[in-house]
Formats: sequence, C-alpha cells, structure tokens
Amino acid sequence: MAAEQRPRLSRAQILAAAVARADREGVGAVTMRSVATDLGVEAMSLYHHVANKAELLDGMVEVVLDTINDAVEPLAAVSPTDWKPLLRKRILTARQILLRHPWAPALIGTRSPMTLSVIAYFDAIIGLLRLGGFSYDLAHHAMHTLGSRALGFTQELFQPPSEQSEQEAAATLVSMADRFPNIVGMMSNDPHTDSGAILGWCDDQSEFEFGLDLILDGLDRLRST
Repeated sequence: MAAEQRPRLSRAQILAAAVARADREGVGAVTMRSVATDLGVEAMSLYHHVANKAELLDGMVEVVLDTINDAVEPLAAVSPTDWKPLLRKRILTARQILLRHPWAPALIGTRSPMTLSVIAYFDAIIGLLRLGGFSYDLAHHAMHTLGSRALGFTQELFQPPSEQSEQEAAATLVSMADRFPNIVGMMSNDPHTDSGAILGWCDDQSEFEFGLDLILDGLDRLRST
C-alpha cells in the first residue's frame, strides 16, 4: 500500500503559520524550525518556499499589509469632501488590524519600506488627498506629518521595558519625582491605567485618535487656504 502523501506545502501556508505563532508567542518565537513544527513538516521543507528567516519575516509583514489593503479597499471616495472622514477611517481600520498583530509595528519598521503592499497603501492615501484638493506638495507634507500614524501605529516616547510591570514603572516614576517633577506630574496625573494599551504604554485608542484628529484638522486648514 502506497504511503499516504501529505498535502503540498505552499508559501501562503508557511506565512500564515508564522503569523499565527507570532500572534500567540511574539515574533521572537518565530523560527524556521518552530514554523515547520506547527505545520507538521521538516524545517528543510520550508526552504523550497522561503529562503531564510529574513524572507520569512518580510513575508509576515506582507501578510499583515495585504490584510490592511483588503480591508480599506472598499472605502472609496465619491466626493472631494470625503477625504477627511475616509482617511480617518482608513487609518483606524489599519490600526484595528495591527491590534490583532501587536508584533507587527516593530517589525514593519525594520523591513524594507519599498514593497508593493506599502506602495499601494500610500498611493491610495495620496489619491484621496488629491481628490480632496491637496496639491502634490501639500500631500507630500501630509505624508511626512502622518508618518507611521498613517498605517495605524506610533512610537511611544515613554514606554517602559517590556519586562517592567506597571507597578515597577510607577515606582520608577516616584523615585524620579524630585529630579523630573514635570514628567512625573504629568504621568502621575494621567497614568493610563485603564487604557488597555496594546501597541505601547500610553498608546490607547483615545490618545491615537486625539493625535490623528489634530493632524487631520491642521491639514484641512492648510488645504482650505
């Protein structure tokens, strides 16, 4: 009797398994061997589809970005006045996807920015700005101003080490009160203990939207002039 053949392995399966492992245990747990174990195959089988770990990580980023592009594609503008609410919705949609993959923002920052998925995402944003009456020059300024926020995440300034608990962080602040009274006063007054932060210590949804709305309002005023 012929030996039972396993289904043919594909690059898409490998990347999906890698993303799932990163979602469960963090990107540090993703190796060629661990992904192969999840798929029930030998690690060497992966190399027919993914050359090395660097290519695996690049592919994981592409999976997330493709998911974002698929999610925002239906958000099409029909009027110049649509640019602001639609851009806001596109960015917050991207953010919700990143919240499901909390490892992705840091990884996005380390991979090549010139991929088709990234280009497609930002090309659509520029097109939306142009429809809203932005010159190419102002659209260029807008892209720099939005930065990573355009993709739904920001780099927090006051983020404790990942191994530091909230209690330890609070104790650190107290110990610095005499030397840095303004920072300690600000953070003690609004410690974000109920933020449920996922992408950073203070990066809860309200803070993200606050910053996004400031930028969009400012861009709208510039566009009007």
